[in-house]
Amino acid sequence: MANRISLKKLRVLHGLFIKSEINISGTARALKSSKITIRKYFSVLRLFKTQFPDDINHFNRFISFLKKLNKDSERPSEQQTRMSSIFQQVHDSIVNSNSNRKIEWEKFITKFPDGYRYTQFTYLFSKWLNENNLNIGTKRWKIKSIPEEDLITLNRWRLSTDRRKWEKSVVVLDVLNGEPISRTAFKVERSRRKIKEWLKSFEKEGLKGLQTDKKKKVNKKIIKNIETKKSNLVKMIHETPKNFGINRASWSLETLKYAYKQTYGITISNSMISEYIKSLGYGFRKAKKVLTSPDPNYREKLQHITKILSGLTNKQKFFSVDEFGPFAIKIKGGTSIVKLGEVKTYPQWQKSKGSLICTAALELSHNQITHFYSSKKNTDEMIKLLDLLLVKYKDEEKIYFSWDAASWHASKKLNDKIDEVNQEEYRNINKTPLVELAPLPSSAQFLNVIESVFSGMSKGIIHSSDYQSPDECKSAIDKYFNDRNVYFQKYPKRAGKKIWGKEINKPIFDETKNFKDSKWR
Repeated sequence: MANRISLKKLRVLHGLFIKSEINISGTARALKSSKITIRKYFSVLRLFKTQFPDDINHFNRFISFLKKLNKDSERPSEQQTRMSSIFQQVHDSIVNSNSNRKIEWEKFITKFPDGYRYTQFTYLFSKWLNENNLNIGTKRWKIKSIPEEDLITLNRWRLSTDRRKWEKSVVVLDVLNGEPISRTAFKVERSRRKIKEWLKSFEKEGLKGLQTDKKKKVNKKIIKNIETKKSNLVKMIHETPKNFGINRASWSLETLKYAYKQTYGITISNSMISEYIKSLGYGFRKAKKVLTSPDPNYREKLQHITKILSGLTNKQKFFSVDEFGPFAIKIKGGTSIVKLGEVKTYPQWQKSKGSLICTAALELSHNQITHFYSSKKNTDEMIKLLDLLLVKYKDEEKIYFSWDAASWHASKKLNDKIDEVNQEEYRNINKTPLVELAPLPSSAQFLNVIESVFSGMSKGIIHSSDYQSPDECKSAIDKYFNDRNVYFQKYPKRAGKKIWGKEINKPIFDETKNFKDSKWR
């Protein structure tokens, strides 16, 4: 029978039926009932009219007919009686033998091919269990016995401070004592699925199965997609928001989300942007200072450098140029191995033993460093470096100079010098290559590849040092760069980060990397 409704609503339905005003949808809305319920009650009224045509106008007689009909419908049908008998057999089979719902349904469908499908069968069986106050439990996950030595280990795990061992021991011991999985899962704050996974491992391999956690399958496509998003975000952070039509001086999560959608056509949430940026080691305070270039020609300069590198020939060399320092010669702090409980210290106030500035150029094709020591940072030192490289690489056809936008890197005196060395007469006399400048965007030191080498050098021989003089420090720097050059001459393939273990990033040009990290300076 349909859902029961009030006498007031029944009286309305009865009146509408007598007037032949049967509108299922309109009546359902007016009475705030479902269309199925209204349709079934109109069907009962038609049945009542068919059986008692003279009594159709008598509402009380219709109610008596309805009560009798409901009483008859509550009597179990022949099929329900048959299923009750079958469910009793299913219950006994599961409780008394190694069976389950799936096996019992397969027996049922073999005997009655037109019977209930598996889902309906299990639903009706569960309903029958509830009506008869029966519970078959989860026999599959019962543990009959545990070897004595394993029991000792599990009890020790239960007292352990290692939460994972405690969880697994509680699961196994509770199931051994007949506790249901749902209660155990609540106790250890784990899902039923994880509990069953541990019990399966214990059933197959014993304690060995519990000691090794299965590694999750890695979806390479998802990992690649995440890495692509991270790379795209770093590229965006390197530029000013104004390049994306956003009237802001610095990035925010909302503006990054908007710009990413406009640029790549993909929506990415604020929380994911925040997580990706943190995982890359960036923070918004740092981004304002280091990562964003305000250069309006950022993209053009970057594309120019990328184009040069992509078409670099064997007779052309590209140099990343910069200065390290000035830095004082004194006791430096840093990371070192010390005995547990001890703290290595160094004095805050020290008398400097001198200072150094190291001017250097990194040749990207073969990872070779050319360096010398300067007294100042100025144009004369840049000209000195240029002369040094012109002699060292005189057999090349062309060399490129790439540096940041420091004033002495773009002075008129330096440009005049480059114009001079590029004159055909000068080149013929001195046998020198053509020189071309490929300046980085302003405030984009993070793209200067040599910064990575400086950072590795600083971490390797400057941190935790106590040089007694500038000459001693120079000797250490010379040896560091010499060893590095020899290594890359022997192994031309780039493997700086992996082999040396000192450089933050591989010394290759990549706009997604932050080569400058002031904490090493």
